[in-house]
Amino acid sequence: MSTSSLVVLSVLLALVVIAVLAVALIEVRRRLASISGTLATLAGALETVESEHLRTLEPSVKAINAQFDTILSALPGIAAKAKVVAERRPR
Repeated sequence: MSTSSLVVLSVLLALVVIAVLAVALIEVRRRLASISGTLATLAGALETVESEHLRTLEPSVKAINAQFDTILSALPGIAAKAKVVAERRPR
């Protein structure tokens, strides 16, 4: 093969690679746009669930968490007493 035919083939190969990459990037953009629309729909649905269903649970969750805080604050004292009992136990 001559040098000019190799140059022509190299240019054609570069054009094919560029065309394939362009098509792939266009497809990626199209799919990302579709995903973006779906995520927007999902975000709207989640906001609806939160505002209509979860906000009403907030006082109950806060009350439960307060009880857990009380329980957790008592655990170090319980652990210390359990240690004393365990040390007194005969082996």
